Amino acid sequence: MTGNHQTLALCLFSAFIVVTLAITTWVGRNRQGSAEEFYAGGRLFSPMENGFAIAGDYMSAASFLGLTGLIALFGYDGLLYAVGFQVAWLVVLFLVAELVRNCGRFTLADVVAARMSERPVRIAAGTSSVTVSVLYLVAQMVGAGSLVALLLGGTSPAARAWTVIGVGALMVIYVSLGGMRATTWIQIVKAVLLLAGTVALTVLVLLRFHGDVDRLLLTAAERSGHGDAFLAPGLKYGGDWTARFDFISLGLALVLGTAGLPHILSRFYTVPTARAARRSVLWSIGLIGGFYLMTFVLGFGAAAIVGPEAIRGANAAGNTAIPLLALDLGGGANSTGGTVLFAVVAAVAFATILAVVAGITLASSASVAHDLYASLRRRGRAKQRSEVAVARVASVGIGVVAIALGLLARDLNVAFLVGLAFAVAASANLPALLYSLFWRGFTTRGAVWAVYGGLIPALVLVVLSPVVSGSPESLFPGVDFQYFPLQNPGLVSIPAGFLAGWLGTVTSSETPDEAKHAETEVRSLTGAGAA
Repeated sequence: MTGNHQTLALCLFSAFIVVTLAITTWVGRNRQGSAEEFYAGGRLFSPMENGFAIAGDYMSAASFLGLTGLIALFGYDGLLYAVGFQVAWLVVLFLVAELVRNCGRFTLADVVAARMSERPVRIAAGTSSVTVSVLYLVAQMVGAGSLVALLLGGTSPAARAWTVIGVGALMVIYVSLGGMRATTWIQIVKAVLLLAGTVALTVLVLLRFHGDVDRLLLTAAERSGHGDAFLAPGLKYGGDWTARFDFISLGLALVLGTAGLPHILSRFYTVPTARAARRSVLWSIGLIGGFYLMTFVLGFGAAAIVGPEAIRGANAAGNTAIPLLALDLGGGANSTGGTVLFAVVAAVAFATILAVVAGITLASSASVAHDLYASLRRRGRAKQRSEVAVARVASVGIGVVAIALGLLARDLNVAFLVGLAFAVAASANLPALLYSLFWRGFTTRGAVWAVYGGLIPALVLVVLSPVVSGSPESLFPGVDFQYFPLQNPGLVSIPAGFLAGWLGTVTSSETPDEAKHAETEVRSLTGAGAA
C-alpha cells in the first residue's frame, strides 16, 4: 500500500473519529445522570431516526466486509448469509418489536422478568446478553484488524493488535461519555456514510460491466476457478451431509438470532411508543434490504474484478474484498482515483466498526448494570445514578474482554463469527423472550432453564467444534478436541433452549400468576402502562 493511500485514509479515519468524539462530548454535557437518558436516550428519537440507527447497528463489519468476502470466495453459498440476515427482520417485525417496546424499559430481562421472580431471571438473561454481545464484538475487532493491516501495507501482528486495542478504547469512550443518545447519532451518521459508499461502489461495478448482470456473474464464475459451480448451491455447504446440516444450522441461527440480539432489542426503547417502534423496523427493513441487494453486486464484482486469489492473498478469510475492489475500480494501486476510493471505503468500513461496537458495548454494559448489578444488590433495587456509574465501568471490562478475544480470533471470517453470536442469541434469549410473551403458564424456572438450556449447549458445542480445534483454520490448529462436526451449533442448541424452557415450566411447582400475565398481555398489546 502506497504512502498516499495511508495518508488519505488515515486523515479520513481521523476526521470521522473527531466528529464522533465531538458528538459524544456535546451529548455528554447534557443529562446523562438518569438511567432513561443513558440507556434509552430519553425515548425522544423519531421512527426515521431510529430506523437509520437500527440499520447502522445491523449493517456491521460482518455485512460490509465479511459477507462480501464470502460471496467473492464461495459465490451462491456466500449469498445465503444475506438471505438469512434479511429474512430475520420479518420475525422482529411481527413477533418482537411492538411487544418488547411495551413490556420492557431498557433490556431483554425487563420483558422476561415482568411476571417472574426477578433476581434469578435477570441474572440468567443478563449473563446471556453479555455473552452474545462479547461474541458480536469479537467479529468487529477482527474486521478492524484486517482492515487496518491492509491499509498499513502489511499483516504485522503488532499493527493488528494495536488496531484492535484502539477500537476497543474508542468504543469505551463513546459509551461511557455519551450513552444512548450519542451512540444513536453515531449510528445514523455511519448508516448514511455506509449506504452512500455502497451505492457508489455498486454503480461503478455495474458500469464496469455496462449494466450487464449476466456478464458480471459469468466473469465471476470464470475467475473463481470453479466454473458454473460458483453460481450454484453446494460450493461451501453441499460437499457432504455435514456441510448441509451446517447450512441448516446457520440459517436457523441467522433467521431467529436477530430477535434475540441485545443491542437490537435495546433500540426499541429509544422511541416514545410501540407504533414508533414498528415504523422504525419498517424504515430499517427498507434500508437493510437495499444494502443486502447491493452486497450481491459487490461480492460477485469482487470475484470478477479482483479475483479470489488476490482476495485470499490479502486476507485468507476474505475480509478485505471490498477495499481491494474499491482500489481496482478507482484505477489501480498507483492511481489517484484508486487511492481516493480505497481511502474512502476503508474509512467507511472503519466507521462501521466503531459505530457498531459502540452500540453493542452500550447494550452489554446496560445488562451488567441494570440486570446483574441491580439484582445482586439488596432487594435488587440499585439507585439510578449508581447503576449508570456501574454501566460506565462495565463498558471498560467488556472492552478488555472483547479486545483479548479479538486478538485470538483474528484469522476467522467476520460474517462467520457473527453467525456464532446469532446462534447463541437464538438459543438462549429468543426462547425465554417468546415464552414470556405468549405462554400463559410460563414460570420462573422455565425462564431460567430456557436461557441456560440454550446458552450452555451453544457455548460447549462451539468449543467442541472445528472452529476451535482439529483443522488448520481453527483457533488452535495444533490440538484436536473436536467432537461436534458442525461449525454453527444452532441446529442443536436452539431446540435445546426451547425444550429446556418447556421442561422447566412443566416440572415447576410454581403457580403462574394469572393477574401478572393478564397485565403483561394488555400492556404488550395496547401499550397501557408502558414506560
